[in-house]
Amino acid sequence: MVAVGVVLAAGLGTRVGADGNKAYLPLAGRPMMVWSLETLTQLTEVSRTILVFRRGEYTLARDAVHREIGSQTVEFVEGGDTRHGSETNVVDYLAADIESGDIDVVAIHDAARPLAGPEMFREAIALARVSGGALPSLAVRNLAVSDGARLSPAPGGAGVVRVQTPQAFRAPELLHAYRRAERDGFEGTDTSSCVERYTDVRVQTFGGRAANLKVTYARDVAVAEQLLLDRTGPPTGR
Repeated sequence: MVAVGVVLAAGLGTRVGADGNKAYLPLAGRPMMVWSLETLTQLTEVSRTILVFRRGEYTLARDAVHREIGSQTVEFVEGGDTRHGSETNVVDYLAADIESGDIDVVAIHDAARPLAGPEMFREAIALARVSGGALPSLAVRNLAVSDGARLSPAPGGAGVVRVQTPQAFRAPELLHAYRRAERDGFEGTDTSSCVERYTDVRVQTFGGRAANLKVTYARDVAVAEQLLLDRTGPPTGR
């Protein structure tokens, strides 16, 4: 059984205030995307690690990976204009190996979530092998609706969750979903939305982590950096 880990790093950083791709923002002395890549390359459960880079940034991506991870093997795939386009590109890249049975699970993760620990990837991959798909989620509490004058509890709020990554899926179903989506011109908001639309896979959720935050706004950078420093200690100067 071969699991592939994918890090999506083909976006921009407009909301975070980055001048360019936020995946390269320095966090605790390293480009943000490197934290997730290193986690994947150290997992025995993951046989291949892929970085999806933004068009025109191959040299930047290659140099950053070589500098920070060294001899670890990372494959590179050019991203698309949207998140879904980037996912489609990496699924197309893996298609032949999926069809031959050489890959059984693909885990897809956002570079903007540098704090996902190895246990999250392990759990996502293990659950995907059993159920077909898995993703971490956190319950959203204390939701309310407003009528313009007052607030009242939102109906059904107890079942509302926030979805995180990594999201892992059995490879054949993933390939089928993205081929159907490409035919129909469908653009999913995340990987699970595409898989759930085009397959019978019941995506299983497991406990997300509050610390697995997504770096979206400028304030998130300082929070993520402090959490990384708490986990790893001060930068050693690579």
